[in-house]
Amino acid sequence: MEREFSFGSGFRLVDKTVQEDGAKQPPRRGYRAVVLMLLATLLMGMHVVRLVQLQLREGKQHRERADNNRIRLVPVPSNRGHILDRNGKPLAANRLTRSVYLWPKEESPEQWKVTATKLSSLLNIPVSDIIYKLEQAGYQSYRPVRLTQSVTSEVFVLLGELDLEFPGVEMRPESSRYYPNGDIAAHVIGYIGEATEEDLKRHPEYPMGMVVGQMGIEASANSQIAGVWGERLIEVNALNQVSEKQEGRALREKPAKGGANVQLTIDLEMQKTAEKALGDRRGGVVALNVKTGGVLVLASHPDFDPNIFTRKVSKTEWDRLQGDDKPFLNRALQGYPPGSTFKIVTSAAGIESGKFSADSIVGTSAFITVGGIQFNEHSGGYGYLGFRDALAFSSNTFYYQVGMAAGPEQISKWGHLLGIGETTSLKLLGLGGGSHGTLPTPEEKEKLYGEPWYAGDTVTMSIGQGLVLVTPLEAAVMVSAIANGGYRVKPHLLASETNTALTKPEPTGMKPETVNVIRDGLVAVVQEGTGQGLNDGSIPLTGGKTGTSEVVGQPDHSWYVAFGPAEKPEIAIAVIVENGGFGAASAAPIAKEIFKTYFDEKAKKPK
Repeated sequence: MEREFSFGSGFRLVDKTVQEDGAKQPPRRGYRAVVLMLLATLLMGMHVVRLVQLQLREGKQHRERADNNRIRLVPVPSNRGHILDRNGKPLAANRLTRSVYLWPKEESPEQWKVTATKLSSLLNIPVSDIIYKLEQAGYQSYRPVRLTQSVTSEVFVLLGELDLEFPGVEMRPESSRYYPNGDIAAHVIGYIGEATEEDLKRHPEYPMGMVVGQMGIEASANSQIAGVWGERLIEVNALNQVSEKQEGRALREKPAKGGANVQLTIDLEMQKTAEKALGDRRGGVVALNVKTGGVLVLASHPDFDPNIFTRKVSKTEWDRLQGDDKPFLNRALQGYPPGSTFKIVTSAAGIESGKFSADSIVGTSAFITVGGIQFNEHSGGYGYLGFRDALAFSSNTFYYQVGMAAGPEQISKWGHLLGIGETTSLKLLGLGGGSHGTLPTPEEKEKLYGEPWYAGDTVTMSIGQGLVLVTPLEAAVMVSAIANGGYRVKPHLLASETNTALTKPEPTGMKPETVNVIRDGLVAVVQEGTGQGLNDGSIPLTGGKTGTSEVVGQPDHSWYVAFGPAEKPEIAIAVIVENGGFGAASAAPIAKEIFKTYFDEKAKKPK
């Protein structure tokens, strides 16, 4: 008996092993061979199809995966250049730290959620911040992302011991920014931070985790300081550890290029003295080299410690920085009514306008009346005075008359020539956040405020009140012009810019006799006038001018501007203490301490 089996495609197999009585015949060899050949062909076909898929369709992907399981392209951060004072003392440097990096490709997004939870408790970093870093880089990225640079030694060791639990986490020793003097010169130095999304868009060459300057010299000189990151192509094993045969060397290496050091004109010891003398009071201090315009001191209080930005800033710290004290505000670059320090400008305007000579004599009194308003003197009047004595005793009625005769246009003109307003370029400082003083003319007042100019505006302008505003930086430039013989210096912070065409002082156009009588008057202030507190023999003779500016509803601001020594001046100083009262009481003592440090340092230098 025959049995027939059909396999489709017209193929049939006939079984003749069973007879009609049901007895089996011995199997035939041909049948078995055919079955085995069919099975073998089927299996081989399946393998060929899979092989084609792996090699042709998915080959590139698997080669990349294999290579990246074997090698790692490791970024090598560059060390930021140091920021130094004029004597080479560090204001910003680097120190050894411990960093944690994440390799996004090593784990799936779901696995990273688990890892982030574990890391959060160890590193005190919110899970959301960790996930954001990974998402910013992309989970398919083969490049590592720096999570933090401030890992304690204990946590660093613990993570190393638990490396099998964190396949996508790597620990590295690195260097991080360090400000050895804490909050000293914070508004000059600024601070650093990790490059933002906007930074990365503007600078495609920045790797993830790039640290850049966010304020001050750290920001303005970032291109010099930052350096260029390098990279190392290394071989790793299945545990993401450096292969023993590759230990100490790389398959390919591009060394990191460290940033250049930047030297400033700042004198660290003078800066420390200024900030200590200012104390917890609000205000600003500036000291300049009267010949070059190099900034020796630029202090502002309240301030901040830039070291907090080398790690994650706490909520308490951030709330303080955003508080009413405005620690980020650089008060050395903000405008204030200058009070009687402005009589330097009115003196120049009165003489240079031709209305007065350097030898003119003007009668003073207890008050003058203008437009029905009485403008008072400090006392019952000083009798007849010249410019020297009018500055020494700070006579208001003298300067009311000089200002009214010269006129507001002349006062504004000579204020600008002496460095007040836009003529003092803040671009040279590169600090940002500053403002210019204002010296409005009648026309400008009409345009700005929609009000006419009154005679009383000229009176108050003459003594540095009303609409007049001057920054401490501008006040230092103003007094420098008197000290150096009539040249307006260009304040700058980079030592490399000193004595260059960029910072060459410009002549103001004042006649020598104008400069001399104003300078003599400022020396007389210290010898016999309102600044006698600086004439106790503790420092060489200097020149200066006190100022007390009125603030509506608040105590007066305290001002003092100065130069020294009186013979052959070298430095100029301007001090503002907000709501400090009389200039002689609050601001002048700060200038005195700065002079002491300057002259002490000078005495120690080899001749």
